[in-house]
Amino acid sequence: MKNKRKSRKVFKGGVPVGGGASVTVQSMTNTHTEDIDATVGQINSLARMGCQIIRVAAPTEKAADAIAEIKRQISIPLVADIHFSGALAVRAIKAGADCVRINPGNMRDWRDVRKVVRAAAEAGISLRLGVNSGSIRERRGMSIVRKQKRGAEGEGLAALMVDTVLRYCERIEKMGFNRLVLSLKASDVPTTIECYRSIAKKCDYPLHLGLTAAGPYSESVVKSSVAIGSLLADGIGDTIRVSVTGPPESEVIIGHQILKALGLEERGLEVFSCPTCGRCDINLDRIVRAVRAKTAHIKKNVSVAIMGCVVNGPGEAAEADIGIAGGKGFAYLFKKGVKVRRLDEAEIVPALVAEIEKM
Repeated sequence: MKNKRKSRKVFKGGVPVGGGASVTVQSMTNTHTEDIDATVGQINSLARMGCQIIRVAAPTEKAADAIAEIKRQISIPLVADIHFSGALAVRAIKAGADCVRINPGNMRDWRDVRKVVRAAAEAGISLRLGVNSGSIRERRGMSIVRKQKRGAEGEGLAALMVDTVLRYCERIEKMGFNRLVLSLKASDVPTTIECYRSIAKKCDYPLHLGLTAAGPYSESVVKSSVAIGSLLADGIGDTIRVSVTGPPESEVIIGHQILKALGLEERGLEVFSCPTCGRCDINLDRIVRAVRAKTAHIKKNVSVAIMGCVVNGPGEAAEADIGIAGGKGFAYLFKKGVKVRRLDEAEIVPALVAEIEKM
């Protein structure tokens, strides 16, 4: 991987973003924020899974006011997501939000922006300027070009997004405020990568990586891994949020898996398993799923190989901390490279989980 881009350090609550700090994983609740119990429950569940910064929608006064009570019941920094109303942003700040996300494509009345910046400065919090491709409307005579990937200088969607954010930054800097984190999210991978590579060269603000509307789980895994992974491999990015249609827990899991794959955080439990073929005579998919579910709480670095047959199985299992190589209705258990014993298929999951727990 390339050397990490140098960025200034900005705090969201007590969590640093940029300035050499570790890349953090964020998510966003899908509850109605005014439903305090549901929102707190989801945030605390996400925090246990490794979510380090949480964002909540605040589209109404009731939702913005709920932040005060939510903050009292959670342990991770909270970002209020505001799009059109400066008054709601100020209200969320007064309720105790650790950061407010405003969208340069949607909040263009500078009287509102000044009020938000003033409130953030007085509260000592940061702001995220988060633009996405869907929010860039007519500007300088251009209508939205959602599918445009390239064009003459200044005419492509990526160039328009970068220009919008930088102009916003310039005006906010003139107000004496610079605790900013930037994000530029498109729904396609090439535009997203182009946006971040471009802006990374033009400022030193920390960058929040992600795509917008990345889709359901299978599509999001691929698109997010390619876009976020490519940028992180280039040394670009200080915090990430994977967008998935559905339960936000999967966003946290994918986010940490991306960081682990790039060696940007401790691996934790890592499972190696074969894709299965006609040689496999055990229900490998069931075994993998069961082991994953029963060891989700384990954070220690442990490598587990779950292999379906004798072709690659013994070698892979012997290389892992703990592993099995399947036979016809049975498997051999390996531990630190040594074949330990034979297991009937029904014994595989409990035996693996027990050995992993011992480690």
